[in-house]
Amino acid sequence: MPLPLEIKGRADDRVLRQLVAALLFEGVIAAHRSEGGDGATHFCWTLGGREFQCDAILGAFGRIRPLPGSVQMRTSDGCWGEASLSLVVSALPGTGITRGKLLNEMKQTIAFSEWNDRHLIARPRREMSFAELEGAIDEGHPYHPCYKARTGFSHADHAFFGPEAGQSFQLVWLLVARKHLRQALPDNEEAFWKAELGEETWAHLQGMQQQLGLSADDFGLVPLHPWQWRNLSETLLVRWISAGQAHCLGPAGDHYTATQSVRSLLDRDRPLAASVKLPLNIVNTSSRRTLEPHSVCTAPVISRWIGEIVASDPLFREQYPLTILQEYAGIIADAEEPLAGQVGAIWRQSARATLEAGEAVVPFTALMMMETDGRPFADDWIKRFGLMPWINRLIEVAVLPVWHLLVYHGIAVEAHGQNMLLVHRDGWPVRLILRDFHESIEFSPGFLREPEKTPDFLSLDPLYQDAEPDQFYWTDNLDSLRELVMDTLFVYNLSEISHLLAHCYALDEPLFWQRVESLLSSYPHKHGMIGRQAQLGHDRPEILTESLMTRKLFARKPEYHHAVPNALAADKLQRRRKP
Repeated sequence: MPLPLEIKGRADDRVLRQLVAALLFEGVIAAHRSEGGDGATHFCWTLGGREFQCDAILGAFGRIRPLPGSVQMRTSDGCWGEASLSLVVSALPGTGITRGKLLNEMKQTIAFSEWNDRHLIARPRREMSFAELEGAIDEGHPYHPCYKARTGFSHADHAFFGPEAGQSFQLVWLLVARKHLRQALPDNEEAFWKAELGEETWAHLQGMQQQLGLSADDFGLVPLHPWQWRNLSETLLVRWISAGQAHCLGPAGDHYTATQSVRSLLDRDRPLAASVKLPLNIVNTSSRRTLEPHSVCTAPVISRWIGEIVASDPLFREQYPLTILQEYAGIIADAEEPLAGQVGAIWRQSARATLEAGEAVVPFTALMMMETDGRPFADDWIKRFGLMPWINRLIEVAVLPVWHLLVYHGIAVEAHGQNMLLVHRDGWPVRLILRDFHESIEFSPGFLREPEKTPDFLSLDPLYQDAEPDQFYWTDNLDSLRELVMDTLFVYNLSEISHLLAHCYALDEPLFWQRVESLLSSYPHKHGMIGRQAQLGHDRPEILTESLMTRKLFARKPEYHHAVPNALAADKLQRRRKP
């Protein structure tokens, strides 16, 4: 199903528009802008000796959204025609290698999107279960042009392991020599595996291990995504297999289906059982989807820490309802090269297992999307409760728990669309669920409310002992905390919802963001947090945000940033309020 400005069946147009939007937004290309018709802004620029143009809607935080079919280039006869994706990329900065990778990833995104259009029947999604929705939300990242690249997948892999087709599969099980394993389990090993696998599967795998004559003292179990097993069995795992350091027991146990993130899997046979996050040696959007080795066994410690903070603060029950999905177990094989991050798993609590009677849960990304009938996913809910009451409640539920965790407790979380789930009762938002903390939290020791409860990171992994600030989870810069939250929650998440509301309900985006700012400005007065919130500077005229496309092109640093106009800037909002 399409995003608000998407032309169904024209993935090539969407990829081109998202590329141009990112290049303009991040300042990779310098363009002249002028007012166009119907409230659009006209952009024109020169690249590689050619002239280009597009018409775009300007949104919150300076987000640029080119209109369908408007990205054009001047041809040799002086006329304007549809721009060539290849020509745009060939003229971009960076190296030939990075440009080539970018172009290939966008072409594969187009190819997989076209495969979906040809082979998948568009179905109404409003009545789907949570697990069905996780697969059926097939739009991908609304900003990044490589939103369905999955570099390494063939079309057959896409059809079987991509979430859209909803296929289920068993995990492949390895026995790995314990000298290569690190584990963080909530219980003793046998009790953990019996609980996760069930008695029958556990007995089956134990029997296979005994047939191989391998002692439990010497070898431990690790699950592997079947695609990853095929990818590694004839390459990086060959040395271990030939040396008897790893043995494949084959597929066994429950069947799983892929979620939006592709590498996180839901248990189809037991929906209340844990989901499993497995490394995949593919590139999608901005990064390779393996697991950071240091984070796997740290994940349960971080989850417990944040979970205990939430459980001990009554405001997370009474005013800012929040549920933390615990990442309660992790196993990593060979934390060092060459297999670093390629073989391992993280177990995460089931979202459905947290629901109370009458509650349902949807991925937050669903709220950005359109359905087969041309209406937003949440349109029935909006009509039932009224546009402004529903929006006001959604903002309260989505923003304030994340903000309270940041301002009051000093912990920033990466609250982008895939990491947020909305719990509702017949469409009325009631609670936020957050997930995926092992690579996506940050704190400043001096800004923590209870620093004595901080995990002893230096004892968790040797890498942490000589780490610099901003290398892993801790920083000495409060701007980093603000940026993580505002980037993910506002610039690249809620801005998609404010855009949809403007497109479908004619609700001006500034009105949406004025409501957000009103909540944020009243928050510190309720809790004596005026000084702490002021330190974060969330209402500055400009803020820094991550430059995802710049990183893709240059690939020399872990992150790049650029300044954007702040939709929550105090001076702008004051002017809006004047009669």
